[in-house]
Amino acid sequence: MPYEDLREFINVLEDKGMLRRVKTRVSAELEITEILDRVVKANGPALLFENVKGYDIPIVANLFGSMERMKLALEVERFESIGEKLLEFLKPEIPRGITAKVKAIGKVKEILSYPPKLVKHAPCKEVVLEGEKASLKKFPILKCWPKDGGKFITLPLVITKDPETKERNMGMYRMHVYDERTTGMHWHVHKDGAKHYRKAEELGEELEVAVALGSDPATIFSATAPLPFDELLFSGFLRKKSVKLVKCETVDLEVPANAEIVLEGYVKPKERRIEGPFGDHTGFYSKADYYPVFHITCVTHREKPIYPATIVGKAPMEDSY
Repeated sequence: MPYEDLREFINVLEDKGMLRRVKTRVSAELEITEILDRVVKANGPALLFENVKGYDIPIVANLFGSMERMKLALEVERFESIGEKLLEFLKPEIPRGITAKVKAIGKVKEILSYPPKLVKHAPCKEVVLEGEKASLKKFPILKCWPKDGGKFITLPLVITKDPETKERNMGMYRMHVYDERTTGMHWHVHKDGAKHYRKAEELGEELEVAVALGSDPATIFSATAPLPFDELLFSGFLRKKSVKLVKCETVDLEVPANAEIVLEGYVKPKERRIEGPFGDHTGFYSKADYYPVFHITCVTHREKPIYPATIVGKAPMEDSY
């Protein structure tokens, strides 16, 4: 059975001895990264930091930092089968002959069998904060490395729609926190989110954005997959169960209903700000550069949310898996 949410996956990891709770008080500035860096490189467990200095929200990290946990997250015996499923999406075979055509129809039907499903009520709506109350202050966002430009949200599911076609994209792009209501949006030029932004700029319009933090493992994984169509459809295909979505409060977008935290807002056309430096997977800092600015209009979250994070640095790291 697919995981209903991040919490169910955390519980399974803990039951299997793959997650440890850290009850000692730790700091979100540099200290947690140092702990995680050592644990990941020692092939250690996922960690749930329950006592983060200055915050009452726990941090979970290193959820996917081993082949065993990745297979458990995606509910597969062979990790290669995920690649095979991805190829079914990206390079469907051209059927030759009646039998092959019948099989191809069945394959397409399977792929389309689990479209996202809109619901009216969702755990991510237990607390709704708009206007001046919509703030990042309460969340234990990590500053990972000494020369980083600031705090970075590192495991976001960033959702946008093409301004013209309304096709949805969900990608994972780091977010440099500038203050309690603005962040950078690290859209590389070739990414779909950047394409949506360029279209909005050409139209002279703001682009609405929603960011989900903490969903089920398949949905988190799908945000990292290089897909030419809706990543939430792919998540449903992986899970063999539709992803439940709920409408946002202040933007015309939908987000995973099972999210821990949701940020809603927009990016303005022609607005850029310095993003970075950022300690990257090469083991060096990526240079600071100008990127779009995300303005937060609403924050929703569970009554007692868990903040998910990952750290990036010299391999092996969690993103190696």
